[in-house]
Amino acid sequence: MNNILVPIGTSPNSSNTLQYAIDFAANFGAKVFVMDVFTVTSGTGSLANVEEKVARSSKERLKEIIDKTDTKAIEIKVATYNGDIISGLKSIDKEIGIDLIIIAPRSNAIEDELYLGNTSGRIVKQTNIPTLIVPKGTVFKPVKRIMTAFGSGIVKRNRILNPLIAIKDKFRAEVSLLLVKRPGYSEEDLQVNTALLDLSQQLNMTEHATTYLGVLEHFQKEQPDMLCVFRRKRGFFKKLWEKNTVPKSEFFVSIPVLVLSVKKE
Repeated sequence: MNNILVPIGTSPNSSNTLQYAIDFAANFGAKVFVMDVFTVTSGTGSLANVEEKVARSSKERLKEIIDKTDTKAIEIKVATYNGDIISGLKSIDKEIGIDLIIIAPRSNAIEDELYLGNTSGRIVKQTNIPTLIVPKGTVFKPVKRIMTAFGSGIVKRNRILNPLIAIKDKFRAEVSLLLVKRPGYSEEDLQVNTALLDLSQQLNMTEHATTYLGVLEHFQKEQPDMLCVFRRKRGFFKKLWEKNTVPKSEFFVSIPVLVLSVKKE
């Protein structure tokens, strides 16, 4: 794991998310890229000048946020992008290769209806880049127990598992596998990829309407430090991928969630 990217929005908690990313990256010797996105449009010939000024202001704001953190001698680079955040992420990924995006959910507060807001939801749902969703205010600690939940054991490309393997190996974490049989499952779904099986000596199987309900059944017993799920067209958050936001009524956990994308399967 070499390059970790942290998109910085307008949240006052941005420095907390960045600090978690720095502490996480320090264990891997990874670089941290701090990214801000802005939109400048103009019908005049001064567009380049306006964009330059906004980019400069954006970089200054990012540096102020970085100054609030303990960088632990980690190399932190600033990246700005004029345009849509998804296009920006894909552009940076193409240029440097992003191994992991670290973002915060919309809110930790139960009374807030959304787990993922429009921006964080789009990042998770519209890119193929592994994403770690870290609750606001979470202080980094070594990951010891990872629950990996899925409704299908099919993983066509083993490299999809690389972030999970890296975290497991670095922290010597125990990985438990939870296969949730959902309505309409096939026998092929029950054939778990051997690389996934090799990560754990424990495979639990349950039957629920959704993968998330299966997670709720086992969550308290396992008490994981991290939840790992797969982003599929038909999988975890099955219907949730149809929209950008994710309501807490349909998904909420208070621990970091690693989302591995298998969108191109």
